[in-house]
Amino acid sequence: MTTLATDFGPAVFAALSFQAGYNSTLVSIGAALLGANAGAIGTFVTLRRRALVSDAMSHATLPGLAIAFIVMALATGDGRFLPGLMLGAVGTAVLGLLAIDAITRNTRLDEDVAIGAVLSTFFGAGVVLLTVIQSMDVGGQAGIAGFLLGATAGMRLVEAQTIALSACVAGLLIMALRRSFTLVCFDPTFAAATGVNVRRVDLLMIGILLVVIVIGLQVAGLVLVVALAIIPPVAARFWTDRVGTMTLIAAGMGAVSGHVGAALSAAGPGLPTGPLIVLTGTAFFVVSLLFGPARGLFPAFVRRRTEEAVG
Repeated sequence: MTTLATDFGPAVFAALSFQAGYNSTLVSIGAALLGANAGAIGTFVTLRRRALVSDAMSHATLPGLAIAFIVMALATGDGRFLPGLMLGAVGTAVLGLLAIDAITRNTRLDEDVAIGAVLSTFFGAGVVLLTVIQSMDVGGQAGIAGFLLGATAGMRLVEAQTIALSACVAGLLIMALRRSFTLVCFDPTFAAATGVNVRRVDLLMIGILLVVIVIGLQVAGLVLVVALAIIPPVAARFWTDRVGTMTLIAAGMGAVSGHVGAALSAAGPGLPTGPLIVLTGTAFFVVSLLFGPARGLFPAFVRRRTEEAVG
């Protein structure tokens, strides 16, 4: 136990300071970029009150991943081609979104009921397909299971490069569309009156969120990747009332959570990446809840006591 603790500390420091090897460094950078983008787009999704939709999308990616793996494994003998897996994940996630929209529009069911039905159905189908994959005589079955909770230890260099590049593209899109997102989040009626296509902006917002979710599957896992788009914005809300500042804080918290979680996972044998990233983000949330100057419990207590003393 003492030896493990002694070795773990230097290993964590090496990973945090980008001295644990080229591949580990690239994974950490990719995880940080992913966290920053998730926090940024999550700010607008949270303000738009669409957080549950992101949860449904992440779970709806599982059958697409499994189908893509099976098709590529049967065709080439290797189902671990990341762009192909991403394409399959996007396909079933879009189907899930369309199903939610169809149920909401054509029935009397509320959106949260439709989300629950689609989430459970798609995730159940994905688990069944994972069982089928485990019985196939091909390599890489363990790798596909890593998409559930995240697994960066066995990540290939080309996969890390793909994640980092995709995260950069998503970040540029968020920067370009941030003004439209802000307007639609706070006053969609005024936005429509000024000529903004609210539905198109909503689709772009969900589309970027989908990209972030898909590229984050191998880093954080489909079960927990949505937490990266929810926890940092919620934590940032305790620090400011300005959307621009909130977006920057959420992006910063997401970036640090991704980097620290990936570093801890690389330093400890068998430690899952996704849960570590989420736990790091949760630590930010707890600190923000207690000490955030805008809405934190301790500053609110101090303000209340000051007002009572003055009064």
